[in-house]
Amino acid sequence: MRRRISCHLVASRLLFVLLSVAVLPLTASAEEGPVGPWLQARMREHVAWFSYQGSGEARPGGALGLWRERPAGEPALPAFVPPTSLAPLIRAVEAGVVNITTVSPRDSGLAGMKRSTGSGFVLTPDGLVVTNSHVVSGASKIAVRLSDGREFSAEVVGRDASTDVALLRLSGSEMGDLPALYLGDSDRLEVGDWVVAIGNPFGLDHSVSHGMISAKERVLGVGQFDDFIQTDALINPGNSGGPLFNMKGEVVGVNTAIISQGQGIGFAVPINLVKDLLPNLRENGKLTRGWLGVIVNDDRESAERRAPLVKDVYQGSPAAAAGIRSGDRLVAVNGRTIGSYLQLLRKVALLAPGTEARLTLLRQGTTQEVAVRLVERPAQEAAEGLVQRVTSDEDLGLTLRDLTPEVAAPLNQVAWDGALVSAVSPRSPAEAAGLRMGDVVTEVNRKRVKDAAGVRAALSKGSSGASILLRVKRGDSQQYLAIAR
Repeated sequence: MRRRISCHLVASRLLFVLLSVAVLPLTASAEEGPVGPWLQARMREHVAWFSYQGSGEARPGGALGLWRERPAGEPALPAFVPPTSLAPLIRAVEAGVVNITTVSPRDSGLAGMKRSTGSGFVLTPDGLVVTNSHVVSGASKIAVRLSDGREFSAEVVGRDASTDVALLRLSGSEMGDLPALYLGDSDRLEVGDWVVAIGNPFGLDHSVSHGMISAKERVLGVGQFDDFIQTDALINPGNSGGPLFNMKGEVVGVNTAIISQGQGIGFAVPINLVKDLLPNLRENGKLTRGWLGVIVNDDRESAERRAPLVKDVYQGSPAAAAGIRSGDRLVAVNGRTIGSYLQLLRKVALLAPGTEARLTLLRQGTTQEVAVRLVERPAQEAAEGLVQRVTSDEDLGLTLRDLTPEVAAPLNQVAWDGALVSAVSPRSPAEAAGLRMGDVVTEVNRKRVKDAAGVRAALSKGSSGASILLRVKRGDSQQYLAIAR
């Protein structure tokens, strides 16, 4: 279809250009007056406006320099393809979504049994199913029905209330090769990604809703494993335990919670958290938490995302055996980047005791990887007994630690040959004197010291207001530093 051009428009443009040519010399002669520069600027704007009219080119800044418009025919957003139909995706994955019905005693001693429904999805072809822990909690009987009408009884392999994840095993004849779903990578989700939720809200089998990722790492105040995906895909009672799919048909979350006062606000457990938890549930039936044995900066109140800083290492812990030191930053666990104390806590606690984890460290600007075999988390009393003796002088901004054999060996130091500087407070007298984390204090005011207690005792003998002379070993060199009280 040819574009028609109005003769009247062409004539008006030609007339305007001729007038512009005639008027500009006049305005040039009026440059010395206050009106000349203003008139010239307005004429240039109008010439630009008419030159862009009908040309199909973008008008930079709009007519008068206030906005931008795209040229005709230019694609709006590169690499963006709006979805047309989700039917092919739904057909490919819906067979792996299951309906779960439970029978359990009524609460408060009421007579009879109550029936509840939920959702889940097939994890393995031999009959493992994932759902929410609250869906099967207290159930005396669990029935799982597939989309093709087959129904099987199920038993709980393991469940964990803190993450609201449960693992079931189906039993019965004619199971065959069940339609297991693929799991995706929830860490790669971005706000705005399209997602699909399939489940059984209010008992309506295989209902489908779609939406997008509204937010990530939502904290709802339900515990230390708060790390939810927020979506506006409709999630209603009965959707609990069902899968949240990305546009590749991969499960990226387990639908688990809604806010009753709101609309279009639902939450799902990230599938990467579920991946870490599943081996633990299969082997132990519950969350038996792995333990690393480090004390790190608790940055839960900080808005800044940084790799956790190791403040101390428990004696005889897996971290000590792997050579992790105070001052190290823990950058990743099993190749997954961590940017906060809570992320480290979640990733380690979800791994079963006996698991060998790969930790990526940042030490003095150098990245290195160590293997750590986790053990079962000790009781609080036992853990407190493993803490290294640490001496702190808050007035000086200096924290010292004993050079035990476990601490000295990774540092290539001699055990009980001084006190290790494990922390230096910013803008403190110790920092002003030049002390650094990792230094070893061997003398205080010319007196030899062998541990943190010796340093503390020597400091107590000094006169108030007098400078403190420390002999410090740093690497292969030794130097004296004076700290002003």
